[in-house]
Amino acid sequence: MQFSKQPRPLAFVIFILTSALSVTSLPADIEKGRRKVVHVLEDDTGAVIVQTAPGKVVTHRGGSITLPCRFRHEPENSDPARIRIKWTKVTDALQFEDVFVALGRQQRVFGSYRGRVFLEQAGPGDASVIIQNVTLEDYGRYECEVTNDMEDDTGFVNLDLEGVVFPYYPREGRYKLNYHQAEDACKQQDAILASHSQLHKAWLEGLDWCNAGWLEDGSVQYPISHPRDQCGRKDTPAGVRNYGYRHKEDERYDAFCFTSKLNGKVYFLKRFKKVNYVEAMKACIRDGSAVAKVGQLYAAWKFQLLDRCEAGWLEDGSIRYPIVNPRSRCGGSHPGVRHLGFPDKKFRLYGVYCFRENKDETAGGTEMTNNLTDSLTRRNSIPMNATRVI
Repeated sequence: MQFSKQPRPLAFVIFILTSALSVTSLPADIEKGRRKVVHVLEDDTGAVIVQTAPGKVVTHRGGSITLPCRFRHEPENSDPARIRIKWTKVTDALQFEDVFVALGRQQRVFGSYRGRVFLEQAGPGDASVIIQNVTLEDYGRYECEVTNDMEDDTGFVNLDLEGVVFPYYPREGRYKLNYHQAEDACKQQDAILASHSQLHKAWLEGLDWCNAGWLEDGSVQYPISHPRDQCGRKDTPAGVRNYGYRHKEDERYDAFCFTSKLNGKVYFLKRFKKVNYVEAMKACIRDGSAVAKVGQLYAAWKFQLLDRCEAGWLEDGSIRYPIVNPRSRCGGSHPGVRHLGFPDKKFRLYGVYCFRENKDETAGGTEMTNNLTDSLTRRNSIPMNATRVI
């Protein structure tokens, strides 16, 4: 609960809409039976009470999502041109990143959100924003703030992504990465450092890994589904083991990375003979593709249900293969991405996994974004990415 510092004669009520809540519904013409609301109400003293719940909205990389937020102001005849709407991303370290701000008809979008974030404008009191072409970095918690002169209220929405968590270590070996190197390693494999909630969800789904890795908040953890003496004693309960927050420059661990749906396809390139690493790269290029990254192979295993019992080169020089349906002679009784290590790149012992980007889908997404931008620009008679600072 969050209280205002003083009574407010002019109060706002913020509604955070989420599909996970079961409280009062909005009018049918606005929410169409799909959304629920969380209210900000006044008590007898005039103080504002913020009622929140663990709601979230879920999408995947490349998708579009609405971050829902509604408000009403008292008295209701307040001038809409004096209302400021501001969206901010809040990180675990309590750092804030500006996303979107609007004052009346003037609007501005910030940083990597430019060209992707727009007001939904579903009617009076709607402060919701639409995020298009969602990226991995968009994952997290967002604050919706509505202000009228000196009065303001806020609400929060969590943006979650469908995806997969995977452990990662480089050719140099295990426990070789400080925090910043782990962050870079995940990015190089088409991923980001996973959050604790993402790792916890992966553990609930069966992830079991005996090496500690960095998470995006700077903590070091590892998931154990089957306790054993080699992984923190057999008599300890299953769970996500936590080393706490570690020194980001001096201490070295592995990484837990997170990736989501691909805008493209991973496939095993059929060839009559095995190839070394350089030949694998050239073969994918000749086929109009590139050697797949580790994160791309995990995403293909998760979302494409890619199942191939043939080991192949990946972009980082590792050898892996994805198994959805476990079977004999395919690396064990559980589904997953098998890892055979980092062999000498001169060895001609393996095939190759390639990644081909879906150009048509990319162009279609760009065209859809441009059409929405044009439509909203005509509606507001101002550019969506106005340069004026509000």
